[in-house]
Amino acid sequence: MGKFVITKRSNGEFQFSLKAGNGQEILASEGYKTKDACENGVASVKRNSQDESKFDLKKSKNDKFYFNLKATNGQIIGTSEMYETEAACKSGIESVRKNAPDALIEDKSN
Repeated sequence: MGKFVITKRSNGEFQFSLKAGNGQEILASEGYKTKDACENGVASVKRNSQDESKFDLKKSKNDKFYFNLKATNGQIIGTSEMYETEAACKSGIESVRKNAPDALIEDKSN
């Protein structure tokens, strides 16, 4: 089962990452000024991960693939790692769709 891990950056901002059952990070957030905002981001990933149209598959300048997950308002709420192939990137999207809805939250920000 996947889990969201909330951490605190050295600049005081909060961030979360979604990890698959094997511990691999499959989605990372931006920085949030408050823990509440970070937790709202987690809730948004849980909701929006079930809508295929919210995933935006991209190709980087160095020909690697990645995806963004967007909220209803179009704001990016999470970004994947870089993948060598488009097929691997699509597998990453499926992993987020599978793991996010029921993922537990582990708070390591204290």
